[in-house]
Amino acid sequence: MMSVNDFNSKQILLLITKEGQKLSFKNENVIITDSNNTIIHQSTCYRLFAIFIVGHITITSGLIQRAKKFGFSIAFLTSSFRLYQLISSTAEANVLLRQKQYQYENLGAAKILISNKIDNQRRLLMQYRDKDDDYKIAISNIDLGREKLNDATSIQSIMGIEGSVSRIYFRLYFNNVIWHGRKPRIKNDMVNTLLDIGYTILFSFLDCVLAVYGFDRYCGILHRQFYMRKSLVCDIIEPFRVIIDKQVKKSINLGQFKEKDFNVYDGSWCLKYEKSSEYSAIFLKAILEYKEEMFLYVREFYRVMLKGDIDEKMPYCNLEV
Repeated sequence: MMSVNDFNSKQILLLITKEGQKLSFKNENVIITDSNNTIIHQSTCYRLFAIFIVGHITITSGLIQRAKKFGFSIAFLTSSFRLYQLISSTAEANVLLRQKQYQYENLGAAKILISNKIDNQRRLLMQYRDKDDDYKIAISNIDLGREKLNDATSIQSIMGIEGSVSRIYFRLYFNNVIWHGRKPRIKNDMVNTLLDIGYTILFSFLDCVLAVYGFDRYCGILHRQFYMRKSLVCDIIEPFRVIIDKQVKKSINLGQFKEKDFNVYDGSWCLKYEKSSEYSAIFLKAILEYKEEMFLYVREFYRVMLKGDIDEKMPYCNLEV
């Protein structure tokens, strides 16, 4: 398995495609060429962890062979940053791990997972300097919701508590911008669109990390099996969503994210394609600041799943964002 030092030395290549570009290899290097066949980027295969490709591009079968040989993943995303295909470097023969996944039906790990998410959200809210009565009431309700997790008796009740707490959290955290509350995939305002973009890039990154260990990413512990949904990735992303939340608010306050960079079609906000590279680079930089924490989290998750003591030792990440 990959060590922490090995992981930290790995690179992630993000490519926002342009017409005529081609992705190939030469002398154990990944090469990006433009429409004139001029090399515009080159990275050694030995140090690659993943390549994220936004848009359309031509790749060679030889590159796919190199991805398998050198252990890096290639993630394909639409222009709206939706992951639609992942060519992963995965431990496909990890039968014992997958048996443990399929046998797990308890609620302990799901409760810890959501407790971790709520605590990280609360920690982010505690950075407020001026704590008025509305703020104090909201924090009290968040704490009450977290306590209710102990008595939850079903996946539905756990997710219900998580949803209630998140509504309080989002209303309070984004109280300085004009939006209509968190509505995943609706894209009815700039904030929701930005959150969807950031979460999608984070999702793709964690998908690659989970693949390294050979998890069945369609088999979750909170988000249970649903056709074609990578439920385990939906689970593991939860404690780390605050990375994106903070970056969205920070970049809006700094003027990096602006309404004029979006088009609106029938009430749906869409980031202009020419701005994709700029915005995705900001999100990716924020994610990579915590890549070691995410790697260690997944590694510990792998260990406790194999040992069968995940209910008691589900990893917990106090994320300092």
